[in-house]
Amino acid sequence: MEAEVVPKKNRFNWFIMFWQGFTHMTNYGKTLWVLVILKLIIMFFILKPFFFPKYLDEKFDSDNEKASYVTTELVERSLK
Repeated sequence: MEAEVVPKKNRFNWFIMFWQGFTHMTNYGKTLWVLVILKLIIMFFILKPFFFPKYLDEKFDSDNEKASYVTTELVERSLK
């Protein structure tokens, strides 16, 4: 089965669609998007290293040991 090649004029350009959507957005919408992006940056680049250390990497050496530990912890906690 061969892929059909769509001529360049008939292709849907996702970049243009999103660019037009963001450029024609109201100031309220742009402010909300800035807040969402700032929140994600704070969560993943600032809070994650402090509150979620690499506990499994420090405690276990192999992936099998990590997997068995996580499995036993999940089973034990579900039975409580």
